[in-house]
Amino acid sequence: QVQLVESGGGLVQPGGSLRLSCEASGFTFDDYTMGWFRQAPGKQREGIVCISKSGDSTYYADSVKGRFTISRDNSKNTVFLQMNNLKPEDTAIYYCATPEAPWYYCSGFFVGYDHWGQGIQVTVSS
Repeated sequence: QVQLVESGGGLVQPGGSLRLSCEASGFTFDDYTMGWFRQAPGKQREGIVCISKSGDSTYYADSVKGRFTISRDNSKNTVFLQMNNLKPEDTAIYYCATPEAPWYYCSGFFVGYDHWGQGIQVTVSS
């Protein structure tokens, strides 16, 4: 079965950096788009970044563009989210996700995501 396991979250001061990792198993990793979502307290879950199966195409929501970078290592079945210049409004639970089928591509519509990690807390506070 599909498993996605996030790591790397924690508490960081405003302006700081964190790197999230998501290790995948149970499917052919390099056949699938991967995405990162987040859910802040009292808000709906939102898609923030995604990356194509080969890594040559990405999408960033305006809220994180220029500060976050998504990448993947298909040899290690892992996707990464480098988060720089973190702000208090980035505080949320972050989820790694993959679509239900390989034909879903990376786009700002964030449709088709059907498999989720357990989520990891990121807190930005002084």
